[in-house]
Amino acid sequence: MAVSVVPSCSMVRQKLGRPTGSIYLALACLSLTIHLLLACFCLAVLQTVYVLPNSSSTSIPRTDTEHRQSVSRSSSSDDSSSHKLPTGPQNGVLHKLNADTTHSKGKYPFDGATEREGKLIGAGEVIAKAKRPSTLGALFNHPLYNLPRPELKTPLWVTMLEGYDRVAWTSDAGTHPPWLRFHLGISRWELYDRKDPDLAQLTHYLATQRVLGAVQKTGGTQLKLLISFPNHGQALLKPMKQSRDAETDVNLFYFSDFERHNAEIAAFHLDRLLGFNRIPPVVGRLINVTAEIREITTDRRLSRTFFTSPVGNVCFYGQCEYYCSSEHPVCGRPHALEVSLAAMLPDLTLAPRRSWRSPWRRSYSRTKLAQWQKDPSYCDTVKQTPPYNHGTRLVDLIDMAVLDFLMGNMDRHHYETFEKFGNDTFLLHLDNGRGFGRHSRDEPTILAPLQQCCRIRRSTLLRLRLLSRPGFRLSDAMRESLAQDPLAGVAPLLSEPHLSALDRRLAAVLRVVRTCQDQHSDVTYNDLEGYNEEYDQQPD
Repeated sequence: MAVSVVPSCSMVRQKLGRPTGSIYLALACLSLTIHLLLACFCLAVLQTVYVLPNSSSTSIPRTDTEHRQSVSRSSSSDDSSSHKLPTGPQNGVLHKLNADTTHSKGKYPFDGATEREGKLIGAGEVIAKAKRPSTLGALFNHPLYNLPRPELKTPLWVTMLEGYDRVAWTSDAGTHPPWLRFHLGISRWELYDRKDPDLAQLTHYLATQRVLGAVQKTGGTQLKLLISFPNHGQALLKPMKQSRDAETDVNLFYFSDFERHNAEIAAFHLDRLLGFNRIPPVVGRLINVTAEIREITTDRRLSRTFFTSPVGNVCFYGQCEYYCSSEHPVCGRPHALEVSLAAMLPDLTLAPRRSWRSPWRRSYSRTKLAQWQKDPSYCDTVKQTPPYNHGTRLVDLIDMAVLDFLMGNMDRHHYETFEKFGNDTFLLHLDNGRGFGRHSRDEPTILAPLQQCCRIRRSTLLRLRLLSRPGFRLSDAMRESLAQDPLAGVAPLLSEPHLSALDRRLAAVLRVVRTCQDQHSDVTYNDLEGYNEEYDQQPD
């Protein structure tokens, strides 16, 4: 093209023959040259842009944890459904952060981190351990977790049905929402049957259902919300207030500690692994602070505490006794917030509960000690006091002490039971938010009921021994169980130091029992009459 341009310029110059014509000719040549250079540059750019990138270059960056979980999902084995707590369909994406707020798309943009987390909102697929046998499956297949169930002489639902008649449900259980089936399944001996498929449906319900309302729950010392779902369902929400890996400050008293959302989730899984089944089902979830709380709440006390932080995160603090101030807010990133959702128990008007003061309650004072901390023979007094002087109440309380010691929960001042069942029933293990606060230090005083009374249920002792064995290691079972929770797709619910602490504390419990057996002959309460004696042997 340059060859054709030069003759054209010579011809024009001959025709014009004037200085003005030379100027015009020079400008025309310069313009043509610039256009040619621009055309070449654009062609090169277009060739670069339209080269299709490979799939790895377009994927969202993943953490090492997410990569391991992805591998686990692709190679998970087909365990029995009773070993899992599936919380959603197989595609793994069950709940959008702006559920039921499609009008808000684009209104609340995510930052880089929450965009990745947004893909994991709600309940994910059940994550099984890859390339190794399932510890959880082996544990729940063991005879100790498949013992004959006591006959249900007085089911709780007998007194509840009349209260639910006002709602248009039929007598067919298949028409009942998951939360109602959970309520009707409560027995004298446990809150739920681990093998009941309704448990998986309930956790799925909590993780995926559209949020209809959010108000602050009265009572308690720290912020918690009451969440409403379709079909009259409700859940107790506890928000994330600190990093999962943050340890409790050693200078804080036990009654000054933050409550942790992941502690509520982990406590439910630990209680289930111990075979207690006394904590209402709890599931983790990512919610939109703006669309699922601020815009739908009817609670003015709550709504007026919302504000936007200097970095653009939506925050609130509510009203409560501790840590409800603008200096201790709950904040989304900028709108996404991790929470725990616990299934609510039946209304007190339908299934009344009695609150009991724990004999081993702490003083909740910075200077005073409780009586049990000063009197080594304190348990002798407790054993003579109703309802601890007969039945299983004392060993039930010791079960709870073992659970609290394993998770480091010092905040067990009261417990509850269902009035319908009288004194011969299980204890509800509620309010576990102050567990799993410190993994680097154990608190032996939590085991005071076991140390002072030297009494433990035989089934509990056998399961603890089983969980100390390599093929059934508590930390491995806990890791696998927690991986089923939706929030495990964001980050592990318990760090490895916390999991290691479980094994260390379990060994400490067994040492206390061994010491008791060396000093007393009647340590175990035999609730397994006729069960195989081989499991009474100490683990290797």
